[in-house]
Amino acid sequence: VAKVGHPRPQGRRGIGHTRWATHGEPTDVNAPPHTSMYGHFVLVHNGIIENYAELKTKLEHRGYTFKSETDTEVLVNLIEYIYLRGKITPEIAVRLALYKVVGAYGICVFSPDEPRTLIAARLGSPLVVGVGDGEYFVASDATPIAAHTQSVILMNDGDVAIMNDEGLELKTIRNERLKPEVKLIDWDVEDTDLGHFEHYMLKEIYEQPKSIRDTFRGRVNAEQHMIKLGGLLDVMPRLCDAQRIVIVGCGTSWHAGIVGEYLLEDLARIPVEVEYASEFRYRNPILSPNDVVLAISQSGETADTLAAIQLAKHKGALVLGICNVVGSSISRQTNAGVYTHAGPEIGVASTKAFTAQVTVLAMLASLLGYKRGHLSEEQHHEFICGLLEVPDKVEHILQSSDLIKQVAQQYYQATNFLFLGRGYMFPVALEGALKLKEISYIHAEGYPAAEIKHGPIALIDEYMPVVILAPRDRSYEKVVSNIQEVKARHGKVIAIVTEGDTVVRELADYCIEIPQSLPVVEALLAVVPLQLLSYHIAVLRGCNVDRPRNLAKSVTVE
Repeated sequence: VAKVGHPRPQGRRGIGHTRWATHGEPTDVNAPPHTSMYGHFVLVHNGIIENYAELKTKLEHRGYTFKSETDTEVLVNLIEYIYLRGKITPEIAVRLALYKVVGAYGICVFSPDEPRTLIAARLGSPLVVGVGDGEYFVASDATPIAAHTQSVILMNDGDVAIMNDEGLELKTIRNERLKPEVKLIDWDVEDTDLGHFEHYMLKEIYEQPKSIRDTFRGRVNAEQHMIKLGGLLDVMPRLCDAQRIVIVGCGTSWHAGIVGEYLLEDLARIPVEVEYASEFRYRNPILSPNDVVLAISQSGETADTLAAIQLAKHKGALVLGICNVVGSSISRQTNAGVYTHAGPEIGVASTKAFTAQVTVLAMLASLLGYKRGHLSEEQHHEFICGLLEVPDKVEHILQSSDLIKQVAQQYYQATNFLFLGRGYMFPVALEGALKLKEISYIHAEGYPAAEIKHGPIALIDEYMPVVILAPRDRSYEKVVSNIQEVKARHGKVIAIVTEGDTVVRELADYCIEIPQSLPVVEALLAVVPLQLLSYHIAVLRGCNVDRPRNLAKSVTVE
């Protein structure tokens, strides 16, 4: 408010929205809130109204004009048109208007005709109502509410909430009364505080030892050689008998899914496919009741992943979820699942959620491998011990931040990056490239290291930094050959290597070390230097690290 030069507004009710542009450019005229033509309604909206063009044409024929290019302005005018024509209450007008809408929405509506009332509704777009002491808060997830109250109502599709001085009333769009179920957020307010860190992303990178331990807590017992995933107990027989697992996710969660594919096939010997949720839902995938679909999402509200879940359930598959936000839509719509317990992730670029997701997938893979007879008790125990060492090793890697910052200072002005890896390091390369392009706006691509000779090698010259993941695993010698290929074309090599490596150090321009570990958990270590490298490059370029342009933390639109 101070930034735009206006005094702090007075009042007891207010609505606002940080818009992710879908219909129309991000301009003042397209920015919410939107007011209806005759001023009877003000509305903010998250989602996409798919039939907005048809509704807009009908309203124009009835004399309505529009200032913006948005679907939101169409909705607020539709509500007003129904309100004025029917001489009804604002609440009834909202419910009747929503009957005519095709698409997804999370809305909050205010009418000067009933100035003490706010109306919220959702369909296919998340909405949470925070319940305070004589006050209510409406948001798309619980994170911004946590500083004000830990009591929330998780709205379901088709719900309408009416809030006024007398309290809160919850009903369906069909006017059926519902009993609000208040849940407690288990996050501490300090979890959303920056503390001494400059950015949330850096804070969350440094929180990874804790978030990984929290994901272990109550689930891993090294002394008893045991992994217990309580959220999957009821479906474990069906999971052990699965003929195939299909993992669906978007962005970073998709990369975690690829690590999961390698882990599950390596340890549990179950065939696994990994699909972009946005592609899976528009194909006609072959699924049977003997298949398991595993949906991964930090927020638990990713629109495409939710749609993929519905498709999988329709086809009879067992649908499981891995998500971070307790009570999210994915956790409520799947048959069973596992929470990562990584805590709030505020930075748009996901960091600790990735390592927490991989941690869950690693536990699941070892547990299934043991139960299916593909891992001996000794091998299962060795894996558990290796997994439990990860948090301490991540803490050790974080001590290299100053070295990584020096590397960033050498290459932050580059216009292109390549990230290369083999085996478990390939999805890590993909994730490293995504982090860099997300927050620094540098074009970056991740590739299997062997694939550079099939095209990308044509791009390599003295101006091309190439990040190569080269831990001492079964692909080590092959990766060394790839490094030599890059150097022969004058590329600049930044190598992620196992501590004590001397071979790669002689070839690379810079080496960043990670501790020796089991190959099946090295992805949890190797990704951390890439997160720090991306962070330092973005800061040096003056980018908004926590709020990159054009990106949203939770992609709740299709």
